[in-house]
Amino acid sequence: MAPSHLSRRTLLAAGGATAVALGAAAASPSAAVAQPADDPVGTPAEALRRLLAGNHRFTTGHGRHPHQGLDDLHRLAAGQHPFAITVGCADSRVAPEVLFDQGLGDLFDNRVAGTIVDDLLLGSVEFAVQEFGSLLIVVLGHERCGAITATIDAIHTGGTAPGHIGTIVDSLRPVVEPVLDEPGDPVENAVRANIAAQVRSLSARSPIIAEKVRQGALRVVGARYDLDNGRVSLVA
Repeated sequence: MAPSHLSRRTLLAAGGATAVALGAAAASPSAAVAQPADDPVGTPAEALRRLLAGNHRFTTGHGRHPHQGLDDLHRLAAGQHPFAITVGCADSRVAPEVLFDQGLGDLFDNRVAGTIVDDLLLGSVEFAVQEFGSLLIVVLGHERCGAITATIDAIHTGGTAPGHIGTIVDSLRPVVEPVLDEPGDPVENAVRANIAAQVRSLSARSPIIAEKVRQGALRVVGARYDLDNGRVSLVA
């Protein structure tokens, strides 16, 4: 697959983001060239350590809530440099910047119910890899996932989900169905199976991601978020 030459400015211009960025830079001279607020992250291993350290701060009540103010937003208007990409579930309880105690500009978030890597989401992830040189992709599932539960219910009852929710169920069914007879909690088993499946999908379907991983410039990991205590643990 040939590298894309589509720039960030081209993608965002239709939404007026370029005008916002230029206006913010004019209002604040220091925003003319955006710089990372923390020491730069140089390797995928460092990126993962930073996220896990941030999650530890969050779970122990020592969050720093870094660079989340209006000045930081002005600084980032001229350009972003997210060191990590998240692929997570659309859920009001799972906010990556909060879970990992990161700030504006640190994470390039992609969220969809069921943590499903479809073509649109894959393109979004590839864009971040190409445009920003992000070092880490985290596929973040969570316990008691509603999309997983709906899929299991549909399989057991033979029914269908209403509206476009059925699209989510149909996408998850091939991942969920094979693990339903395994010992343990079926929802938890399916959550973990789905995280692993989406991790595999990212590299298997994307030459861009696969090549960066081969070069050691990118790492793809799976993680699970515990709703009860806020802890993030690696899965795949």
